[in-house]
Amino acid sequence: MAEKVDYAKDRAALLEDLDGLRAEKDLARKAGYLIFDNPPMNTISFRARSQVRALLEAMDDDPDIRIIVIRGANGLYSSGGDIPGFLKVDRDHMADLAFNVATPERCRKPVLAAIEKFAMGVSLELALACDFRIATENSQLALPEINLGTIPGSGGTQRIARIAGLGRAKEMIMRGRRISATEAHEWGLVSEVVPDGGLDDAIDKWVTDMAARPQVPLTTLKWILNRTYDGSMAAGLELEGQAFEKIRPGPEFEHGIDACLAKMKPDFSDM
Repeated sequence: MAEKVDYAKDRAALLEDLDGLRAEKDLARKAGYLIFDNPPMNTISFRARSQVRALLEAMDDDPDIRIIVIRGANGLYSSGGDIPGFLKVDRDHMADLAFNVATPERCRKPVLAAIEKFAMGVSLELALACDFRIATENSQLALPEINLGTIPGSGGTQRIARIAGLGRAKEMIMRGRRISATEAHEWGLVSEVVPDGGLDDAIDKWVTDMAARPQVPLTTLKWILNRTYDGSMAAGLELEGQAFEKIRPGPEFEHGIDACLAKMKPDFSDM
């Protein structure tokens, strides 16, 4: 007989001793924050990758949270992985790195990456798995693994190619080149570039916006959009149509219609 796995217990064990990470919750704003806090450069250890997954899953399950924000402490996002730590991991134990880093994609709730100064290596790969990315003007983004004699291993090759195009992905990753926040915005890798020192205000704006959106349609949209490149146009249209029909009788749609007809702004905050 197969042994029953207690996933809640497994997650709790991972979260007992956070390695360079912090979690915060703002009940008033309905936001959860995963914060890299490993001075001086907020590097991400091998153990922290599993803890990132566990923290994001816990926030996704929390009914008090409507949007998740990933950011860094100490005035910067993250310089990437713990490079010396790679040599301490046994062979064949790092082939599934992309699973933990893809957690933002699997979350039902919207996830925002707030980049300041540096987003390198795995920290950029984690940001690429988020729904939205904002960056300060002084930020630099890179997947520099080629300069270490290896390649990105947490989804970076695939996501940059899908977001920015294959040619740009090759030029950036195969040269290990850093790109500015402005160039990243031109490529579609970031949603917004904000002034240096303006990250907190920008985060507040995004949190306010997304927390006010109707939750069932928002979750459904994320699920559909994340599958855009998985199949044909016909399959995508069928998926969209079926989802629309399931949502149509819901209370959020009814409230939205009523508010529109009454020429009032809808309020989805308690729905």
